[in-house]
Amino acid sequence: MNGDDTGTVTTDAHGTAARSATAPPPPAPGRAPRGVRLWRGLTPWLFLAAPLALLITFTYAPVANMIAYSFTDWDGVSPDLRYTGAENYVELFTRSELFQVFFVSGYYLAASVVQIAVALCFATILSFDVRFRNFFKGVLFFPYLVNGVAIGFVFLYFFQDGGTLDSVLGLFGYHSDRAWLGTSVSANTSLAGVSVWRYTGLNFVLFLGAIQSIPGELYEASELDGAHRWHQFRYIVLPGIKPVLSLSVILSVSGSLSAFDVPFIMTGGATGTETFVIQTVKLAFQFNKTGLASAAAVVLLLIILAVTWVQRRLVPDDKVDLV
Repeated sequence: MNGDDTGTVTTDAHGTAARSATAPPPPAPGRAPRGVRLWRGLTPWLFLAAPLALLITFTYAPVANMIAYSFTDWDGVSPDLRYTGAENYVELFTRSELFQVFFVSGYYLAASVVQIAVALCFATILSFDVRFRNFFKGVLFFPYLVNGVAIGFVFLYFFQDGGTLDSVLGLFGYHSDRAWLGTSVSANTSLAGVSVWRYTGLNFVLFLGAIQSIPGELYEASELDGAHRWHQFRYIVLPGIKPVLSLSVILSVSGSLSAFDVPFIMTGGATGTETFVIQTVKLAFQFNKTGLASAAAVVLLLIILAVTWVQRRLVPDDKVDLV
């Protein structure tokens, strides 16, 4: 036996010699070199560099400029800027004709409630085994793919005197002599109906994806317990799509406040259909009041952020556990 052997020799029951040695402890992991640690820390930021640069350049920098312009009387053309303080904001809240556009948003808020309800209804029905459901999915989602300018021109002819709507109503014996876009109430109602037709498909796709992500075993277990479709909708579907439903509410509210393309194409803001964004565009490019338009845009941004914050406080985005 060599002098450097540290193990001990033992003899088993059969007289066979066996060596038992204590295994040496594993070596402690060495610390990575400083250059490697520095590179590991910089790697995530290298991947984020391009997105952050684009986000700052095209989002945060323009927002900062907009806030700065809102405290001036800039006309959008002249290189000279004159600081006016909060004068633009005071004018927004003291001139009733400027603040009245928020009442028009009420029509679109009501329309958003309708479109969410309709989208949720169709998403729930088509999530089950229904004949021709792929066809109906395409029919519901197709309007969202159409360009807003094209939609505006199509419905401009749809609502004109003697147009498509009057012809369809004439088939059922109803002959109307009203101008659908001639009064404030009928025009805003018609435009809100167009928004329901256009954006129901987006909410429908969001709801359908959320419903289909719910495990099918829950439906099978509920059927064994005697649950009907309404019980499945109330206790399985609604809790399962709560985060998506909250997102749809936020998108609907912000979209209602920032409606622009369809009302601008169809009426140009006439007959009491001017929305907040149409008014802002007119202030900036028609009346050359870029400072006042910037203040209006800041107010709209703050309103959307406030509505989003209130909605998240009232309906917190908790983790859903249906099991």
